Amino acid sequence: MPFAQLVLGSPGAGKSTYCNGMQQFMSAIGRKCSVVNLDPANDHTSYDCAIDVRSLVKLEDIMAEDDLGPNGGVLYALEELEHNMEWLEQGLGELGEDYVLFDCPGQVELYTHHTSIRNIFFRVQKLGYRLVVMHLADSYCLTLPSLYISHLILSLRAMLQMDLPHLNVLTKIDKLSTYAPLPFNLDFYTEVQDLSYLLPHLKEESPMMQGSKFEGLNAAIVELVESFGLVGFETLAVEDKKSMMHLLQVIDRAGGYAFGGAEGANDTVWQVAMREHTTTMDVKDVQERWLDNKDAYDEMERAEWDAHAEIEAQKAKAAQELEDDDDMDGLSYPPGDSGVKIIRKKQ
Repeated sequence: MPFAQLVLGSPGAGKSTYCNGMQQFMSAIGRKCSVVNLDPANDHTSYDCAIDVRSLVKLEDIMAEDDLGPNGGVLYALEELEHNMEWLEQGLGELGEDYVLFDCPGQVELYTHHTSIRNIFFRVQKLGYRLVVMHLADSYCLTLPSLYISHLILSLRAMLQMDLPHLNVLTKIDKLSTYAPLPFNLDFYTEVQDLSYLLPHLKEESPMMQGSKFEGLNAAIVELVESFGLVGFETLAVEDKKSMMHLLQVIDRAGGYAFGGAEGANDTVWQVAMREHTTTMDVKDVQERWLDNKDAYDEMERAEWDAHAEIEAQKAKAAQELEDDDDMDGLSYPPGDSGVKIIRKKQ
């Protein structure tokens, strides 16, 4: 039974970067992973692309032939893919049991009210894939209350529309310390706690928010999000191994990989460790690592990297010396007397 992730998110959320980093991380821990590009506008991928929708339909061709803009062209391309699912099914069949990452377009209307992308993945699900939706959001949205609430609504709508196991992820969490300080701790945002505390900060954000109409609207939106009780966030620093490991464990539990993957008895030590939940990282650890004591942790990591580099250099030097000694052992000595006579003097 193959597993897959559907990587969604608005433009700039880091979808392609995530696919590239996750593919490398999975390869490092021994999982066979392939990436499928479903964005007809993405002609320069940073990862090795196993299946590319641009071999079926290209955005620039659609825009030229049908006189459509970029957004309309992407919608048309996904409708074209929906009506040519045999092409995608054939490509997936060639991947076998590989873990698949689907890099989707950034137009949010595709997964908020348009049905093509939902229908495509329902068809993929019927092929036996266990799917998890990864909805990425740039952690910059935490710096503005209005932007954060907008992302809450977007995430909620995506969860209701896609109707699949779903994880919302705040990306680029390692950049958060470079922005203005947050009024609350990180767990307030990731756990979507009492949003009424944000209402005063909405008033401070813009004079337009101080009118009675906006106060009522903001309160109604906050109540709507809280009434569903569905939205929460994981965090990710894509270049940090611990962060990637923790997120992958959460994904494995959501998609069922933690209960037995395609590799079965051939699991590596890394794969067993991932299934045994050996990492413990909660939002308080993330707060300390990337916000409260980022400089201290960065310095500690640099020292660890330097120490590791020195150890590797010593190992390489020792291996080279051993190889040189082996080369000397193979040398032949001249036969007979060397012609040098040694005279020992009596003391």
